[in-house]
Amino acid sequence: MLLALSSPMLSHYLLTGAVLFVLGLVGFISRRNMIQMFLCTEMMFQGVVVTLVAFSAFHGNVTGQTFVIFVLTIAAAEAALALGLVVLLFRHRRTLDASAWSALNG
Repeated sequence: MLLALSSPMLSHYLLTGAVLFVLGLVGFISRRNMIQMFLCTEMMFQGVVVTLVAFSAFHGNVTGQTFVIFVLTIAAAEAALALGLVVLLFRHRRTLDASAWSALNG
């Protein structure tokens, strides 16, 4: 019993990843500020990363960890583009409220 408490099992990591993903999803749905929505999206990415690393370590191969590097690279590129877009949108309308941008005019 003491061994089970001292060493984390696969289910602990999967639960942590699921909690991160669900908190990010709830935050994304409930927030209206675009920066907060962006941060919640990043939290969902981190939940997926924790799950991928846990499965990779559990199965004893590095495929999941290699895929994590690609996911983090794409997330970094997405962060740079999204942050630039948020700054541009803020300069245009002086608000970061997502409802102000729900009806974009072409």
